[in-house]
Amino acid sequence: MMDWLQALPNLQPYGDPQYFVYLIILLVPIVIAILFGKRLKWYESLISLIFIVLMFAGDRWQQFIALCGYMIWQLIVVFSYASYRKKADNKWIFYGAVFLDILPLTIVKLTPALTMGKNSMIGFLGISYLMFRSVGMLMETRDGVLKEFTLSQFLRFMLFMPTISSGPIDRFRRFTTDYEQLPDRAKYLNMLERAVHYLFLGFLYKFILAYVFASLLLPNIKHMALAEGGLINLPTIGVMYVYGLDLFFDFAGYSLFAIAISYIMGIETPINFNKPFLAKNLKDFWNRWHMSLSFWFRDFVFMRLVMVFMRHKVFKNRNVTSGVVYVLNMTIMGFWHGVTWYYISYGIFHGLGLVINDWWLRYKRRHKDQIPHNKFTEVFAIFITFNVVMFSFLLFSGFLDQLWFHNY
Repeated sequence: MMDWLQALPNLQPYGDPQYFVYLIILLVPIVIAILFGKRLKWYESLISLIFIVLMFAGDRWQQFIALCGYMIWQLIVVFSYASYRKKADNKWIFYGAVFLDILPLTIVKLTPALTMGKNSMIGFLGISYLMFRSVGMLMETRDGVLKEFTLSQFLRFMLFMPTISSGPIDRFRRFTTDYEQLPDRAKYLNMLERAVHYLFLGFLYKFILAYVFASLLLPNIKHMALAEGGLINLPTIGVMYVYGLDLFFDFAGYSLFAIAISYIMGIETPINFNKPFLAKNLKDFWNRWHMSLSFWFRDFVFMRLVMVFMRHKVFKNRNVTSGVVYVLNMTIMGFWHGVTWYYISYGIFHGLGLVINDWWLRYKRRHKDQIPHNKFTEVFAIFITFNVVMFSFLLFSGFLDQLWFHNY
């Protein structure tokens, strides 16, 4: 039945220059139409469908079936809750809807831990980013800020081709406003100019710098670290920096590609990275790193947990409340990456780091006359933050796990 899908060539998003050649050629009619104040909805939908199918073609055809099943599941959950919310408001119905929404992703994340590394049959590339979009819609429906949406709007938002596999994570109202209100010619020409800039910067990040760090440097440094023995050695420190830089350039490159293609399609998808290694503290770092994910957790997890804790007076002190929620929020983010000790410890590490960071910022405000603030202290703060973040990436990489099993 799926022979036709298996026979098609697999075309991974932003995986090689050939992908961009096909995509840019097919986007030309969209560019011309927007320049003349028109949106070719049917054509955009067709192009999105073609590239999504090719993304799951070949040996990934089962993931395409999983995607179809997942979209049916989300459609039932989101529209059922939206229909209910028009008539009543019960927090347990809302909690139930959120539980059902995140259930498929939870199964996908838990399956490898429970089955000795086997992947779930319902998993597919991009499932996390679809979950973030649909849960965001549930949250905004509960808040009353999202009252009406159609099936076509839902599908268009969920399956927006440029960002389906790697983000950034958009919000329904922002995306829909962009889609339905075309930019004027001057604004669109500016968007095209920025799209070209992001494409070239993305090529530098993904195909040159990430290649150097991941393919030329990282394997050799890992080999030296394993040969050196022990958990702490100079090559392991090298792995820490090389892996961290590779992680940034690879992911930032993908994000820039997604944003560039979105701009070409007349959608101003949010920026995902803003010079994160110039952050002066951990809070500043999370306002610059994977911003769409960070802001999603801030708005839909952190702020809501703070409100629940304060409403029920779980802690008397507001700072204790925010500290506990920082740790919970980042631990949940760690679990989202995967059910392994290094992902979870990465989340806990950043949660505790944000607690310390929050305490330090309060201390500085109280003693601002005693603590020097100048260019040197700012550079020193950037240096400390950079190294703390790099150590967290070493945890995240799982290489310490590999070192442990190699040596012991």
